[in-house]
Amino acid sequence: MENIPSYVGLTFIAVVLATLGFIFYALNLAAPGKRNFTPTIVVTFILVWLFLLSIATFYDFFQDFSARPPRLILIGGPPLLTIIYLFINKNTRSFLLKMPLTTLTYIHIVRVPVEIVLWWLTKEQVFPDTLTFEGVNYDILSGISAPFAGVFLVGMRSKSRIGAIIWNALAFVLVINIVARAISATPYFFNPEVYNVPNLAVFYFPFVLLPGFVVPAVIFSHGVSFLKLFSLPEEEKF
Repeated sequence: MENIPSYVGLTFIAVVLATLGFIFYALNLAAPGKRNFTPTIVVTFILVWLFLLSIATFYDFFQDFSARPPRLILIGGPPLLTIIYLFINKNTRSFLLKMPLTTLTYIHIVRVPVEIVLWWLTKEQVFPDTLTFEGVNYDILSGISAPFAGVFLVGMRSKSRIGAIIWNALAFVLVINIVARAISATPYFFNPEVYNVPNLAVFYFPFVLLPGFVVPAVIFSHGVSFLKLFSLPEEEKF
């Protein structure tokens, strides 16, 4: 990845920081008070995870594509298991319900620069061109529409429970679509008849933080949004 222009990596690092900022802000609103250390603890845990992922890439840990089971599991597996635990645990689920729906909607804005970064990576032949907005990846639409959803579906201007559910459902399908395709394009499953190049970028720093943090954060935000929209009384959803 030495030949990747620096602005590509720096832009993606900015995306990671912005995603972390949204999460921290949402946690602060869910846990107000100077003595509530939940946001700090959670963000510290996330930072440690990001550090471990990053260090592993510098030791080429994820680039051993002959390893079994595939080490790709170690990138996305822990965040996914953590999210599942947060939703099935009664105490953490109650806390999640306090996170603001508006922030959980605006966080999806980061999906716009993510798609731009992926497009840049195709120019360097480390990401399949069909998995960008020029191909079968329409996830950028979620990011473009997020501000409108935040204002007109869950914001102060107007609120629509059905509209918010539909928007989250469509945006969730879009992210799952690209995640599934991106996995199938990794060297573990690469088919040259389907993709022009394998999906190599996500095994290197800083792009490993896409499947290791940004995508799980997006999925987490959709999950909490669904939880609030389906569980809480109308006056407490927003």
